[in-house]
Amino acid sequence: MAEQRIGRVTHYFARQNVAGVELTEGSLAVDESIRIRGHATDFEQVVESMHRDDDPVEFAEKGKLVSIRVVADARVNDTVYKLLPDG
Repeated sequence: MAEQRIGRVTHYFARQNVAGVELTEGSLAVDESIRIRGHATDFEQVVESMHRDDDPVEFAEKGKLVSIRVVADARVNDTVYKLLPDG
């Protein structure tokens, strides 16, 4: 599956399993698949929900900071990729 770099993890809240993600390129929507990869991190998941300023959002674009509940531990500066369908 192809990947598009869309941002980086800026914060990680372990108790809530929530990553703060700064979108530096492209966009991200709920129900899209992402991959978070770093020195000690590598996992994929579907984005089930996103929040911006404590409000739920369905879509975010370059320059925005969103919070995403993640399925594994993430680390600050991990790279976030959007998984793109082949073809």
